[in-house]
Amino acid sequence: MPLPHFLILILAVILAAGLTIWAASAVGIPLFALGLVALLAAAIAHLTTRDHRS
Repeated sequence: MPLPHFLILILAVILAAGLTIWAASAVGIPLFALGLVALLAAAIAHLTTRDHRS
C-alpha cells in the first residue's frame, strides 16, 4: 500500500472515531458505555474470526 493511501486511511479512522465520540456525547451516551460497546464488538469480532484449526 502506498504511503499516501496509508496516511489517508489513518486520517479517516481518526476522523470517524472523533465523529463517533462527538455524536455519542451529543446524544447523551456516557463515554464509559461507548467504550464498553467497543470492547464487546471487538471481542465478538475476534471470536467469530478465529481459526479453529488444532
